[in-house]
Amino acid sequence: MKTLVSAAALLAASLFAIPASAANLVLYTSQPNEDAQATVDGFMAANPDIKVDWVRDGTPKIMAKLQAEIQAGNPVADVLLIADVVTLERLKEDGKLLAYKSPEAANYDAALFDADGYYYSTKLITTGIMYNTSAAMKPTSWKDLAKPEAKGLVTMPSPLASGAALIHAQTLAAVPGLGWDLYKSLADNAAVASGGNGVVLKSVASGEKAYGVVVDYLPIREKAKGAPVEFVFPSEGVSAVTEPVGILASAKNVDSAKKFVDYVLSEKGQEGFLKLGYIPARNGMKLPAGFPARDTIKVLPVNAAEALKNTDKDLKTFTDLFGSK
Repeated sequence: MKTLVSAAALLAASLFAIPASAANLVLYTSQPNEDAQATVDGFMAANPDIKVDWVRDGTPKIMAKLQAEIQAGNPVADVLLIADVVTLERLKEDGKLLAYKSPEAANYDAALFDADGYYYSTKLITTGIMYNTSAAMKPTSWKDLAKPEAKGLVTMPSPLASGAALIHAQTLAAVPGLGWDLYKSLADNAAVASGGNGVVLKSVASGEKAYGVVVDYLPIREKAKGAPVEFVFPSEGVSAVTEPVGILASAKNVDSAKKFVDYVLSEKGQEGFLKLGYIPARNGMKLPAGFPARDTIKVLPVNAAEALKNTDKDLKTFTDLFGSK
């Protein structure tokens, strides 16, 4: 596993190198491109004296790039806005994050940020089931994807490409009655796992596959645009990533990074995420169009420390079942 990560790190570093002198804030993010641009535009509008450069990829590739830079002694990023708290918990434990007590934290549930100020959740992104409206079955349970009528028709993102997919697998693995047995039954049912959530969206929206395991906002957005898709929150519950923000201990632009953290946690920054179709993490905010009431969404718990400890084992379990695409 370490060899694979090292190779990926070198590749990522070669593909995404940007000059440190190009801006007075450098953001590494796993947000989709249009969302990353909207976030940066909103921040720069509120802070016109700060120019931001940003790099976007799936969380595993962003982390591979960052680790390669750290090993080379020249980490470029000032601030991270990536999929999950487990990744930032690892960086915290490794001493790679800067503690910052944002005044905006008072508007968040304590469970949504690190008590020492190393990272803060910015939104709730759940993973559920999307299906093409032409599909014969309308799934309501995770187990429906293992039924004979779904054989060869299910697609999902790979944890090797998506931080949300890794958290999802680790969350379901801890649920009695689901666990890794569910994933084994999906593999036996010819489900495929490859790439990120965007790949799943395209596959199901085009009718190539009938069912997909995917983050909520993608199919909800596409349905609003007229795509023939539906999204369901399965009866057993959904996993969630919270796209935390954190400042690197090696940041060259600390003051700008602190302003960025404050912005994405502020009411204005959270309104920006709401407009993009996300559930804001800040208390007292509305939900996007197309979502059910927040109290009707059953979010399954995940223990960040346990998930971090089991990451390598869980990735191996998943790749043994579905391959390493």
